Amino acid sequence: MAPRVIPLVDQRRDAPLPVLGDADALGDGVLQDRRRRPLTDLRISVTDRCNFRCSYCMPKEVFDKNHAYLPHSALLSFEEITRLARVFVAQGVRKIRLTGGEPLLRKNIEHLIEQLSALRTPDGSPLDLTLTTNGSLLARKARALKAAGLQRVTVSLDALDDAIFRRMNDMDFPVADVLAGIDAAHEAGLGPIKVNMVVKRGTNEQEILPMARHFRQRHGGSVVLRFIEYMDVGATNGWRMDEVMPSAEVVARIATDFPLRPLEASAPGETAQRWAYADGLGEIGVISSVTRAFCSDCSRLRLSTEGRVYLCLFATQGHDLRQLLRGGADDEALARTVRGMWTQRDDRYSELRAGRQADRAADGSAPRRVEMSYIGG
Repeated sequence: MAPRVIPLVDQRRDAPLPVLGDADALGDGVLQDRRRRPLTDLRISVTDRCNFRCSYCMPKEVFDKNHAYLPHSALLSFEEITRLARVFVAQGVRKIRLTGGEPLLRKNIEHLIEQLSALRTPDGSPLDLTLTTNGSLLARKARALKAAGLQRVTVSLDALDDAIFRRMNDMDFPVADVLAGIDAAHEAGLGPIKVNMVVKRGTNEQEILPMARHFRQRHGGSVVLRFIEYMDVGATNGWRMDEVMPSAEVVARIATDFPLRPLEASAPGETAQRWAYADGLGEIGVISSVTRAFCSDCSRLRLSTEGRVYLCLFATQGHDLRQLLRGGADDEALARTVRGMWTQRDDRYSELRAGRQADRAADGSAPRRVEMSYIGG
């Protein structure tokens, strides 16, 4: 029997870098794309490695012991990341989130956090500096992360039941260690903490109420639990629509035990719909990227660990900034490129998916999207 081969996206596929005239490059005002969406959020992947093998992100049959990760020389250095971040901040970015892979696997990540925490917006304000982690190393690193200047963390946790959690991370990692990391982050002051649960029908939907009950009772308003619809990210997770549990079902299930009331968005472009517990014991959020597209106010772009910019989580191509960085480009040239990328941006994958237009490219072929483990969620 022939071995199963799952094709991976060639992460080196690049869109051409935009070229702008001097008059268009550094104008005043808010930087907007073609759909009048401002650039405010930058997500930086610091590693393509992870110590979990969650089936919806890095399935073990693809990312096995023979998988070739990026060599260290290909990764952006902390100084290169900080330089690019400074350019993005000058173009409107106000929030930076460090991701992976698992970002806490990047050696001396605290040094990068120190550099990024020193950046200031044009009006002198500090950045909103956060990090998303699977929590496996958080207990030992929480205090150092806070001391380096990190403000908040988001922890991915898909089940409280230990057997279910071990099956989902596929590395036999115990849930108790992640819970200890959340406690350590709370004690270190890395809050308010967000806990993200990807809900996959037929796998972990029975954990919705136990998760809600646990974080209500243990942390109240200091931890916000968010439920994420299982997404068709990348090319290797075998996504099927019948495994998606719509957020409306999640909210209805929680409301049977804990009455909820809707809340307003806390910031423009927020991905989560917010719901408060009627009794005042905190809130939850739902991220409905499949059943309720939020492309219309998406203000995020993503920088890969080797310096490629992706304008959408479902992108098929990136813009290579590393070649400019290492080719001697000055900050003005980098800024022009950033402005060109954003002002020409027209991405709205989730809206097109809802209209059954996102499954095929213009020539009828299926697009091959970049993996989430490469650019972060």
